[in-house]
Amino acid sequence: MATDYGQGYGRVMRSDLDGRWTEDRDGDGAVTARRHRLPVWLRAPFEGRALREFVYVLLSLPLSITGFVFAVTMLALGAGLLITFIGIPVLALALTGLRGFGSLERVRARSLLGVDVKDPHPLQPRGSGPLAWMGAVLKSGVSWRHAVYALIHMPWAIFSFAVAVVFWTYGWAMLTYPLWFWVFPAYAGQDGIQLYGDGTHHIYLDNPFEIGLTSLTGFLVTLVTPWIVRALTTVDRGLVLGLLGPSRLVSRVVELESDRGVVVDTAAADLRRIERDLHDGAQARLVALAMDLGLAKEKLAEDPQAAARMVDEAHGEVKVALQELRDLARGIHPAVLTDRGLDAALSALAARCTVPVDVEVDLPSRPAAAIEGIAYFTVSELLQNISKHSGAARASVDVWRVEDRLLLQVSDDGRGGADVTAGSGLAGLAERLDAVDGILVVESPVGGPTLVTAELPWRG
Repeated sequence: MATDYGQGYGRVMRSDLDGRWTEDRDGDGAVTARRHRLPVWLRAPFEGRALREFVYVLLSLPLSITGFVFAVTMLALGAGLLITFIGIPVLALALTGLRGFGSLERVRARSLLGVDVKDPHPLQPRGSGPLAWMGAVLKSGVSWRHAVYALIHMPWAIFSFAVAVVFWTYGWAMLTYPLWFWVFPAYAGQDGIQLYGDGTHHIYLDNPFEIGLTSLTGFLVTLVTPWIVRALTTVDRGLVLGLLGPSRLVSRVVELESDRGVVVDTAAADLRRIERDLHDGAQARLVALAMDLGLAKEKLAEDPQAAARMVDEAHGEVKVALQELRDLARGIHPAVLTDRGLDAALSALAARCTVPVDVEVDLPSRPAAAIEGIAYFTVSELLQNISKHSGAARASVDVWRVEDRLLLQVSDDGRGGADVTAGSGLAGLAERLDAVDGILVVESPVGGPTLVTAELPWRG
């Protein structure tokens, strides 16, 4: 059966067991499933993917030879001239040329093999001028990985080219042998393809049975050839991703820097929110309370009853201010979460929600305080969205652990239509989770129901 994964992960159609389902994408990226009558092992020789992979192998030979010759010549020349200053710019030029060769290889891999390889991070010279540029090129691990690719890809390209061409040509030649075997008696002076021959004995493929058997063998070779070429190009995919793509360490550093920026921005926004709530809420009430108590003090001697009324009103303002301070403190970090953990804290959240909420927490132990806090505020914001926007009659919250991940799932039976990409609070929530290597997946078709799954790293 074909499986369609929903909106949160992007729509992906997985082929069923016999390979008869494939996905079609239109110009807007929409995906539709198409069922083929032939199984994939019969379709493979005639599909565009097989042709593209074969073209990739064919092009690899001349391009890899060109890259290899350039790399060996320039690197050897630069290394030989290192005894003088001229060797440094020669090596820098060689590595720059190989980076350009790598760009061509990435484009070729994307277009013919469908490899999702990103460009490596650009050079960042420390300063301006030729010396700074040469230093950046020579110190860049990306540059040297491109050189390694040019050196090791040529022998593999020669092997791949030989294997692919032999299988393709022999397979199709034998498959179509009944159509052209007449060439031998007509022009070559023999009965057919010669399998064996010495001074006295000759074996030719010339009778109908042998011609049919040759064609059947060619058919089998033709069927297996795309899979052999695909296995060969799998190695090319690994070389391109491993040597021509961005460094995993550098990518991770960039990702962590981006996540740190999100965390800093989130913390600054929270501080501004707390300051605004204090200024507009409790602080304003306390100022008004001080003024009321001052007036009551002045009236205490001349009008005790009016002063008593003012003190009574001030007492009510104190209660309201205390409640606002409690709500503000709960918004920073609720005491129940610290004291009793997620189960009790989420139950308290559910009790304040305007929609009946079923809460189920199945955790063997408590996660780290930071992860616990993020999980709490994630559920809190999702329940607020349900209260304000969903129109739901019922909701549920499930929390459990799978290996080293903490999973939260909040669902409701409301009107649906929630979208992370619409710039709503869900987008900010997704950024917060991403800052700690978390994931937010939203499945919310128009008309409902809505299912939001959050995944966080488990840290005990």
